Amino acid sequence: MSQAAEHGKDDSPDAPDAPDALVEEFGTHVGRAMGWPRMAGRAAGLLMLSDKPLTLTQLQEALDASKGSASEMTRLLIANGTVERYKEAGARHFVYRWRDDAWVGCLRHIVAATTELRELATHAQERGADMSEEQRERLRDMHDYYRFMVRHLESMLAEYTATWTASRDRP
Repeated sequence: MSQAAEHGKDDSPDAPDAPDALVEEFGTHVGRAMGWPRMAGRAAGLLMLSDKPLTLTQLQEALDASKGSASEMTRLLIANGTVERYKEAGARHFVYRWRDDAWVGCLRHIVAATTELRELATHAQERGADMSEEQRERLRDMHDYYRFMVRHLESMLAEYTATWTASRDRP
């Protein structure tokens, strides 16, 4: 048995770079916290901890998932701003990798989703003008909440982006 195998590491060329136990923890905790399927959390953990981009086939094998499931999870992660899909020069297949600015991307996604809900609240308030006072009050509360959230999330995004950019600029 190799020293790597004795320590629970698989040193085969096709082995994922991420420790399996940590990927499983991501599946449980990220999946639950984000309201995602457990598989999405596992895919996020695998890509975050991978030293190199992975093809869909490599993700599928590492996650022991169907091609459809692996594809669906990568689309979810791309939509949430944490993963990118691209084709390396001269390559036939697309690969997936954790974005360098994944946390900025994640926060941008949250701002965009919350902004969309604020726009819904504005529209609902306009359409609800003839509703009962109780209904209009609920619509006002919704609008006030999303207006507050967008304002503060945009401020957080600007501050976090500046902090993240400054940390990258340090020698």
